[in-house]
Parts: sequence; C-alpha cells; structure tokens
Amino acid sequence: MEDPYKVLGVDKDASDADIKKAYRQLAKKLHPDLNPADKDAEERFKKVTVAFGLLGDSEKRQKFDRGEIDASGAETPTHQYYKEYAGGENAQQYRSDANFEDLGDVFSDLFRRRGADQGQHLKMRGRDVRYHLSVDFLEAATGQTKRLTLPDGSSLDVNIPEGIKSGQTVRLRGKGMAGSGGGPAGDALIEVEVRPHPMFRRDGNDIVVDLPITIDEAVLGGTADVPTISKKVRVTIPKGSSSGRILRLKGQGLKAQGANKRGDQLCVLQIALPGEIDGELEALAEKWREAHPYNPRENM
Repeated sequence: MEDPYKVLGVDKDASDADIKKAYRQLAKKLHPDLNPADKDAEERFKKVTVAFGLLGDSEKRQKFDRGEIDASGAETPTHQYYKEYAGGENAQQYRSDANFEDLGDVFSDLFRRRGADQGQHLKMRGRDVRYHLSVDFLEAATGQTKRLTLPDGSSLDVNIPEGIKSGQTVRLRGKGMAGSGGGPAGDALIEVEVRPHPMFRRDGNDIVVDLPITIDEAVLGGTADVPTISKKVRVTIPKGSSSGRILRLKGQGLKAQGANKRGDQLCVLQIALPGEIDGELEALAEKWREAHPYNPRENM
C-alpha cells in the first residue's frame, strides 16, 4: 500500500483541514462520474478514498503515525524477540509463556490470524458522507423530492418523508464514497433543516395557526375559511369567543412517522380590531361600557 500522505499530496504534519481540502480537490478531479471509462482515474480515486479513510480519522491517523497500523488500516504484526523466551527457570531456554503447547500451535494460530486479517481488509466499505439540506415547511409537511447538488457538481435526488422534523436525517444507501477492493459504497446522510413558515407552526404532529376574527364575529359568531397544509377548511366561530380560544380541526395536522395517523390543526382565535377606530364604533363601545361594566382581570 502507498503512503497515504503521498497519495493525498500532503506533509505528515498537515492539519486536519489541509487533509480534508486535499481530499476534496482530488475526489472532485478523479471522481468516476467525471471520468467515465478512465481506469487510471478510477484507481487513483480508490487510493485517494482509502488514504482519506485513514488520515481523515484522527484515531486511525495517530495509530498509523505510531506504526500500529499500516496504510490499509491493518494492524502491524508485533515482533517477539528471543529475550521473551530465554532465561526461564530450570534452564528451559526459549520456552514461551504464550500458552502454546508446541511450535505447530504457534504457526497454526499465526496463519489463522493472518488469514482473518487479510479477509477482513481485502474489502473495505466506503466512507459515509454528510450533507445539509434546507427545505420549506410545506415541503417537509407534505413530502417532496428535492435535488441536492454535491461539491463535485453531481446531484442526488432526496425523497423527503412526509412530516419530517428539522434535524432528522435521510439515509441514501450506497450514495457515499466508493468502497475499495470490491467493498460496498458508503451511505449519504442528509440532515434536513425545515425553514419556518409565516403562518404555520409545528407542535409535535399538530399544526398551530393564529386565526384573526372581527369584533362582531367574536360577539355574534360566524364562519371563516381557514388554510391547512393541503386545502382550505370552513370553521364555525362560536358566539362569544375570546382571543386564545382554540378550534381543533381533526386530522389536518402532520403525518406521524411510520403511521397513517395524522395530528390536528389548532386554530387559535385572535380578535383583530380594525385599522382605524371610527366615531361610531367608539361611541358604541363607550355606551356599552357604561351599561355593562366588567373586569376580565379580576382573578389575576
């Protein structure tokens, strides 16, 4: 295996950021999608991926620098010297304390472990890659297919599950870095950010909407058309409704993950005064206050 530092073209004292930068530049240049039918580029891309798989992991990089693992990530064999076996009691020189009955057991175990290591490292799974995708509230609420453009210019079609929450991750199997030695590709992990909506708010699987009503609707009652994530629904405003009263629309919320059940939409009534208080409304309010005094804050 080639020295991973030489493969990425960086010095051994390179920072993690320098290593990541070098890898991105080489991966973009050598990616098989950008170099179809170019076997040399494909082989170099595999070597670059393996090198970054080692140096991009701080723990593996430290082990490699200390000589504990080789460029493929396999542990380096531990050398045992004759002093381990010499000087035993009763002049039994070269007797091992490794709990082997004879040399046949030593070689048998050595070959068995070596074969297991070779089988383990013959195929290497590609690294997972992480991306960030920002979507609108309604796209997350109803489920959409979004196209994500990658740093190398290629793209991924991401199916956004209906009702996904901000911070959740969509996994695309086999869309990560290519494997080496015939190993499978890694996965693409897309963290979804749901942008806020000017009207809808999320509360679990329920959707909350402030519904403005007029003074006369609050006093006399009435009906109003309310938008939901899929359509408009007509609601009845009860007579004598105060601000803060909630009208519940069953099944008009978000779909629960892994279930067909939906949450509800909660319409919070808010009495909205007209933009300008004319003389007629002012006179009516003064007359009513004189005849019907009450204090809504008496229990505060």
